[in-house]
Amino acid sequence: MSAIDTNMRLICGVDEAGRGPLAGPVYAAAVILDPARPIAGLRDSKKLSAPKREALTLTIQSQAMSWCVAQASVEEIDQLNILQATLLAMRRAVAGLSIQPNHAQIDGNQLPGLTISSECIVKGDDKVAEISAASILAKTLRDQHMLELHAQFPDYAFDQHMGYGTALHLERLRRYGASPAHRRSFAPVRATLLKTFPHPSPLPLMRARETITAAQFPLPITGEG
Repeated sequence: MSAIDTNMRLICGVDEAGRGPLAGPVYAAAVILDPARPIAGLRDSKKLSAPKREALTLTIQSQAMSWCVAQASVEEIDQLNILQATLLAMRRAVAGLSIQPNHAQIDGNQLPGLTISSECIVKGDDKVAEISAASILAKTLRDQHMLELHAQFPDYAFDQHMGYGTALHLERLRRYGASPAHRRSFAPVRATLLKTFPHPSPLPLMRARETITAAQFPLPITGEG
């Protein structure tokens, strides 16, 4: 990679993946693209097939000036609430970049409280290339993590719904109860726990690093092209 012009305006795009699911951590990514190496095909990750996302992930990781993927654990989601945990993951992603940006563009309408100038862009993952790239990284790496969770907890079929509250997931939740990977602060999981334990639940919040160690990293995953 060529030397960085200190007067260059470095913009990072920031997006999250996994706010809505009933299980697993929430992920966020930050990406600084290289204007000399444009990447074709960037758009909202939800509008791309899994193979296309995976191919673009490799391209982003090899051609971006800098990228970082971070997360907030299930424990942090249950302690903070999903919004605050998402913003925490975003801050971690930006802080983990190997190159310090001087401006951030965040998908949605909530600023995460960064130390650099920031702006929100509603539906930015389909408007701004940097945010699209962040969306793709966050979604791809979270899906990979959910496949790891499926290997640990196959009864819940995480490989089919990635933790979202589908009919299949709810049926498995009712049948097997909550796993350590489930978000106990989310209503369907909480309802399952209350049926199993009508008194205050004796189950502690998941201690992620004790129960999910292979795929749940304590530090962000970072890189640059």
